Amino acid sequence: MKKSITLLLAILISFPVLNFAQDAKPRIAFEKMQHNFGTFKEELGIQSIAFNFKNEGTVPLILNNVQASCGCTTPEWTREPVAPGAKGIIKVSYDPKNRPGVFNKTIRVSSNADNADVTLTILGEVTPRARTIEEDYPNEIGPLRAKTNNIAFTAIKVKSIRKDSTEVINNSDQPLQLSFKTPPPHLSAVIKPAKLAPKQKGYLVVTFDANKIQAFGFVMHRIYLNIEGQQDDYKNSFAVSTTLEEDFSKLSPTELAAAPVVSYDMESFDFGDIKPGSKVEHIFNLKNTGKSDLLIRDVKSSCGCTAVSPPKNMVAANETVPLKVSFDSTGKSGRQNKTITVITNDPKNPTTILRISSNILAQ
Repeated sequence: MKKSITLLLAILISFPVLNFAQDAKPRIAFEKMQHNFGTFKEELGIQSIAFNFKNEGTVPLILNNVQASCGCTTPEWTREPVAPGAKGIIKVSYDPKNRPGVFNKTIRVSSNADNADVTLTILGEVTPRARTIEEDYPNEIGPLRAKTNNIAFTAIKVKSIRKDSTEVINNSDQPLQLSFKTPPPHLSAVIKPAKLAPKQKGYLVVTFDANKIQAFGFVMHRIYLNIEGQQDDYKNSFAVSTTLEEDFSKLSPTELAAAPVVSYDMESFDFGDIKPGSKVEHIFNLKNTGKSDLLIRDVKSSCGCTAVSPPKNMVAANETVPLKVSFDSTGKSGRQNKTITVITNDPKNPTTILRISSNILAQ
């Protein structure tokens, strides 16, 4: 009987101790949870701050993960368990490169503590550094640097005139007299002012006169720079590009109802597996389902390996004509995808993209 009472007392005495052991957890306590870097210059580079913490619990503290809200913020932290009463550190670095202005970033700290998720904050303001000429004018054209080396007009209607420009700077230490080698008749290009002092800014102004070109769809030309009256390097050039479109905006409802309408039996075709160096053909059937003559303005392929030969450029109402497409796999390997652009005078669908594909087998 005495033995039973003694055993029962021992169990009752140890029960609170067992509960206490099961409930014991670490607790993470930071000296501070926010840091303000204030205002600093971008050129000072990466800024860092250490968030110190202490384990105020009774069992070891383990940091499971420390994750920043942005790739510009990098955390490093104590990886080994932190004993009760011991200290650890989370170092947070912020990279201001190409990030001028105010910032406010968070760092989420996950651990086995009873306060398992804690959020730290860094904030401040970055003063932008002075930009270089190379950054502001990324394109080099001889002694000039330019905002862009391609004057890309948005779509231009035929029989219209458009003008565009880009900023340039004389990046040499000598004054430059600038002009252009004779451009195509539909283009005119000038640099204003025509003589640029060292580090002086100016503008390349290009005028595109669509009255003077017989073309439809995408077109690109290059205009070549003369320096001091001499054309020394054909690399010193600007590209000029646009898409020329027919203007259907003035057609009346009656004219639209009587207009041609283009349709195709299919708009894509897969040749499947073909041997290297082989030539294959497919015919797309084009039909005019409208009420007046359909004019095929232009047919362009995306690659010299693809040839298209329409038998005629005028398709009468209800007439069907074949568009024979030839593909040459010489020099090609693997999966191939090519396009054929067909431009017509169908006011509702003037441009159609036909697609061919194939898989060229390994030799």
